[in-house]
Amino acid sequence: MDSVIVLDFGGQYAHLIARRIRDFGVYSEILPYDVDLDKIRKITPKAIIFSGGPRSIYEKDSPTISNEFFKFTFENKIPLLGICYGHHLIIHKHEGEVEPKETKEYGRANLIIIEKSLLFDSLDREEIVWMSHGDQVISLPNGFKILAKTDTCPIASYANEDQLLYGVQFHPEVVNTPKGNKILENFVFKIAQCKKEWKVEGLIDKIIEEIKNELGPDKKVILGLSGGVDSSVTAVLIHRVIGDRLHSVFVNNGLLRKNEEIEVQNTFKEQLNFKNFHYIDAQELFLKRLENIEDPEEKRKIIGHTFIEVFENKTIELEKVNPDIKYLAQGTIYPDRVETSATSNASAKIKSHHNVTLPEDMTLQIIEPLKDLYKDEVRRIGIKLGVPKEIISRHPFPGPGLAVRIVGSINKEKLDILRKADEILIDEIKKAGVYESLWQVFCVFLPLKTVGVMGDSRTYEYICAIRAVESLDVMTANFAKLNWDLLEKIGTRITNEVKGINRVVYDITNKPPGTIEYE
Repeated sequence: MDSVIVLDFGGQYAHLIARRIRDFGVYSEILPYDVDLDKIRKITPKAIIFSGGPRSIYEKDSPTISNEFFKFTFENKIPLLGICYGHHLIIHKHEGEVEPKETKEYGRANLIIIEKSLLFDSLDREEIVWMSHGDQVISLPNGFKILAKTDTCPIASYANEDQLLYGVQFHPEVVNTPKGNKILENFVFKIAQCKKEWKVEGLIDKIIEEIKNELGPDKKVILGLSGGVDSSVTAVLIHRVIGDRLHSVFVNNGLLRKNEEIEVQNTFKEQLNFKNFHYIDAQELFLKRLENIEDPEEKRKIIGHTFIEVFENKTIELEKVNPDIKYLAQGTIYPDRVETSATSNASAKIKSHHNVTLPEDMTLQIIEPLKDLYKDEVRRIGIKLGVPKEIISRHPFPGPGLAVRIVGSINKEKLDILRKADEILIDEIKKAGVYESLWQVFCVFLPLKTVGVMGDSRTYEYICAIRAVESLDVMTANFAKLNWDLLEKIGTRITNEVKGINRVVYDITNKPPGTIEYE
């Protein structure tokens, strides 16, 4: 089967590149930039892509590639595409020049194609692209030619067609580059001549086989079950392989949505017949440890460590009658890892995540069957596995729960206010028939009080922000242009029905520059 390797130089979008290629029907795999060349030789890829990254090529100890690597790709006629940092690296290794520029480019730019190439086949002379850089290629080595430019970047794309080397300063993998998929398709199919031989659904057998090989005939697993898409699909996958050797543990951390603890138990105990389902009410423990904590990173770490501590205590209890519990299963998916620097030593950390903030002395081994997948791919696998539709269509919910939807410190009063507001929001969004067209929609509690008037009385209460976004891959997102009448109805219900809120605002920030969640 043809494959494309993406070498990760620490860019947020490294896995998004691979995901785009998989969507084309071609298998793609991410490897760290410093992977041993022998591993690449064994894979025999049809093409290789260098991702972007947060470093500058001229910095000391910046990520690099050996000359032997370029010799290998040339001798084996393997096309190579560099994106952003990768674009700089190819030129640097071939003795061209890259420099920081006074005029930076972040966001939308107008690309002007000045030279015919298979890379830009079927594109117009001018196209919109998404830039994010402060460095530029300022001179090309012998054998290279300029393919495209922008107003502030004279070498926005280049090629050395004899050596099958290509570079683009912009990011074709993000949806903000409208013809980005076409550029990647041109590289994969017209330049590398890959065949469409891969389907997401075909991953199920591969993942199941990996689980079998990892766990063998006797190992038992304890799984952190939230009832969301990721942990639920993980649970069903592992349950299919080991049955009742899976111990699913649902922790009520006091940060759940309204009635969530009841719904999750009904789904797995009644509908899916999970016999070893364990419910832990740890609300008091979590809320006590989060008392007066305002910093979002500290919140996440406290929740993560408390979560694992509760699990380990439950594991010790279960091991008295189940001595073979050796693994902790988690529904970690790629966006969880890419935003926590888990895919490359060169990555820039954005935030920690509860699934990867693990104590060094933890006794359980981790198994993460979905760690290389995106949410929509997980949903497709879940459908194939027969996971209930109400779970598959459910919007993402962060592991730290409502803790990251309350800005600042957390207490039960704020949680109850947020739960009521969020319940109204979801109810109206579903009644309007737009729930499944949105990636996420939720309320955020803002610790600010403003003056209002209700009846003849003055009020001084909190603000509720509504966040609704559309996205394909969570790496980028646009705020949803919800109907004004719908927003008015939601706002009116929240201010009328939720004691403690007298003002509702709507968030119109895209990602980037914002994140989807507030903390």
